[in-house]
Amino acid sequence: MVISNVEIASVFNQLADLLEINGENSFKVRAYRNAARTIENLGTDLRKMLEEGVDISQIPTIGEHIALKIAEIIKTGKLAKLERFKHAFPPHLLDLLKVEGIGPKRAKVLYRELNISSLDGLKKAAQKHQISALKGFSEKLEKKILKGTLLAKKEGKRFMYSVAEPYAEALEAYLKNLKGALQVIVAGSFRRRKETVGDLDILATSAHPELLIDYFVKYPDIKEIISQGDTRSTVILKNELQVDLRCVEKESYGAALHYFTGSKSHNIAVRIMARDMGMKVNEYGVFRGEKKIAGSTEEEVYRSVGLDYIEPELRESRGEHRAAKAGKLPRLITEEEIRGDLHMHTLYSDGHNTIEEMAEAAKNRGYSYIALTDHSKHMAIVHGVDEKRLREEMEEIDRINETLKGITILKSIEVDILEDGSLALPNSVLKELDLVVGAVHDKFNLSQKMQTQRILKAMDNPYFNILAHPTGRLIGEREPYKVNMKQLFEGVKQRGCFLEINAQPKRLDLNDVYTKRAKEAGIRFAISTDAHNAASLHYMKYGVYQARRGWLEKDDVINTLSLGELKKVLQR
Repeated sequence: MVISNVEIASVFNQLADLLEINGENSFKVRAYRNAARTIENLGTDLRKMLEEGVDISQIPTIGEHIALKIAEIIKTGKLAKLERFKHAFPPHLLDLLKVEGIGPKRAKVLYRELNISSLDGLKKAAQKHQISALKGFSEKLEKKILKGTLLAKKEGKRFMYSVAEPYAEALEAYLKNLKGALQVIVAGSFRRRKETVGDLDILATSAHPELLIDYFVKYPDIKEIISQGDTRSTVILKNELQVDLRCVEKESYGAALHYFTGSKSHNIAVRIMARDMGMKVNEYGVFRGEKKIAGSTEEEVYRSVGLDYIEPELRESRGEHRAAKAGKLPRLITEEEIRGDLHMHTLYSDGHNTIEEMAEAAKNRGYSYIALTDHSKHMAIVHGVDEKRLREEMEEIDRINETLKGITILKSIEVDILEDGSLALPNSVLKELDLVVGAVHDKFNLSQKMQTQRILKAMDNPYFNILAHPTGRLIGEREPYKVNMKQLFEGVKQRGCFLEINAQPKRLDLNDVYTKRAKEAGIRFAISTDAHNAASLHYMKYGVYQARRGWLEKDDVINTLSLGELKKVLQR
């Protein structure tokens, strides 16, 4: 059975939520939440660790009790303790927690006072102004909740790319394992590296497609077989992810891959170009009259209509056809070109590893440098550093750098941008750092004008370098705060600052559209993981995928530079 770390973490988060709603012991709740956070950021597949005989109880915050529960989840796909609690509450109660502003304590009040147990019920109560009548709920919060219900419903049943990825990889490996399966690839929005995917579209060629289909529907992680034919089948996995498998002729594979990779608007534009040239393009090939002239590879399909090959991440009808025709497509950045990570946390704030451990993990990835960016003290919830504590960290970094070989640790901070645009630490200490990463962590509901002025004023500080997660969004959970992006881009460019592409799977902030616009405005970027433990440094690949969707090349990203070059561009 395939089950990802993210899903295992979700089981423990759900259990913690229901325990808290039920008024259970707070220490027990915290233990499950801490374990979920560790698992989500672990980076190493727990299923494989158990198969290899690793004692996972030795992982910090796990222990024997939770290790047994992890083994149960991996073996059965569920946790009996959670299932018992689920039966004690309405089936959609936890959906309330998808709405910004509602945590377990507020969900408990809404359920007990108004019998609200679903998003629809929450929406109706907010529209009737029943929520603001409750103790601890204001009219402002009620409006925020109403807006949040609309966002949660709009997202629908979609999966974060990082959640769908292990299922896609496992299915691809399973199908390739069958003798006679020739080409197998996951197409669709997954191949375009979209931040969320609705389903998986797998294309394959085989000398015996009916055998491949029969083998496919025997995949052990299938919950339901929707359809099964000679060349196509649709199934639902146990995690509700739909998978479509199509077997196509080898000579049509490129045309089919192009067609099923999409996007729809991209494909329509190619078909129109073909039509204007007296040809026809469909999933079977490129035709002039009745004669098939191309289709075995995607390169053939594009070449037939006068275009250079277009990478899947660019296929969103954002100018890629014109660029391909003119020979001006970008040479998209690759993960191998990243030379360092400029946003991560240690035990000095809310990270789970020491400075040395983060440095060694980065060195093992082939990096030349890292920047340690622990939180400033303004956010009490993350145990941030004050000026005294930051200086202690800086001194420790200096000591470690004296003996550390093969990698350099840069002194930095993720400093909070306060409501008035000032920074949460004084310039007397910021000026001693190698770089400063600034971030908005509160007051998300300011007007667009105030939020924009707040960030621009922060960047007026001569020691400010990189704006972290620039719009503050959490995919499917929190909308971006309101910012005038045109003014922001102009301000970043004028001040010689940079924008971060945050590689955390829940953030991926900037999004691809704004990344492309910022590039066009002449802005450069840092792709950073925001890692809170050593294993999470692997998130870099998700940031690179997002950067590629935003048309970024190596020269657009400052952490592709050598250390010496990086230090030069960080000088304001």
